[in-house]
Amino acid sequence: MSEDAEGTAWSAGRLDGRAGPGKLLFGRMYEDSAIEERAFAPGSRVFCIASAGCTAMRLAAGRQVTAVDINPVQLEYARARAAGGAIRAGAAERLMAPGRALLKLAGWSRAAVEKFLDLARADEQIAFWRRRLDTRRFRIGLNLVMAPRWLRRFYSAPMIDSVPARFDAVMRRRMERCWATHPNRGNEYARALLAGDLEAGGAGRAHAVTGISWVCADAAAFLESCAPASFDAFALSNILDGAGLGYRSRLTAAVRHAAAPGAVMVRRSIAEPNVPARGNLAAQDRSFLWGVVEVGPAAELSAE
Repeated sequence: MSEDAEGTAWSAGRLDGRAGPGKLLFGRMYEDSAIEERAFAPGSRVFCIASAGCTAMRLAAGRQVTAVDINPVQLEYARARAAGGAIRAGAAERLMAPGRALLKLAGWSRAAVEKFLDLARADEQIAFWRRRLDTRRFRIGLNLVMAPRWLRRFYSAPMIDSVPARFDAVMRRRMERCWATHPNRGNEYARALLAGDLEAGGAGRAHAVTGISWVCADAAAFLESCAPASFDAFALSNILDGAGLGYRSRLTAAVRHAAAPGAVMVRRSIAEPNVPARGNLAAQDRSFLWGVVEVGPAAELSAE
């Protein structure tokens, strides 16, 4: 593993950054791949961060997908899912489960959550959210579990550095933005996050998806090894969260090296945008987690 690869928190294969064997981090992805599907033309040669395999599998219909992950445990899980393997919880899901259980103390009964997730009109969703779910007890609890001193128990320092100040208030704004923009009914990401349904949206599919090339490698090193103009599209997930400036600069240069003329990229970040970003489609992502969902020319990917 190179020094530059160690400049990203993902190289540890663990959310907490502690020494030890790598773990399965994500059982499913919480990134709305419909954004990539709209952005990437049919027939595109796609570089994709493998993660739990959800985006790679959806993009594989009509595109040539190369899915790369630095964590061998994560990559083998994604490969197995694409071959028809079962979905299972990763470290992220195990961390979310206790917090979801505590929501009952804030008045979030299973019946209330199910009723909320079955709504399809923005006005009804916002009214229900403000009346039944965004309670004082919920706000107090969210403030506690999203405070940096609590998050540091479970996440490495570089990952915490990507989290916005007053993350609880930021997340509440993002959630309400989602309810005001997208119908809850059929929103697999809202169902997965609020109800813990990992198979929402068909993520627990049993049929195999073929045609994906799976590569265990550091993303920057892999792209540096590719011939120029190898890819027409880049699904970068939130790989730059938790990365030092040296690695960010290296990955940016590697993407530009491997990008064909006119190549498109999609990258996400949990952070708030520093300035109103051109091409920031965070509001269009049916998952409410993201502050930045940047869609634009790969040549304009920035290390900042």
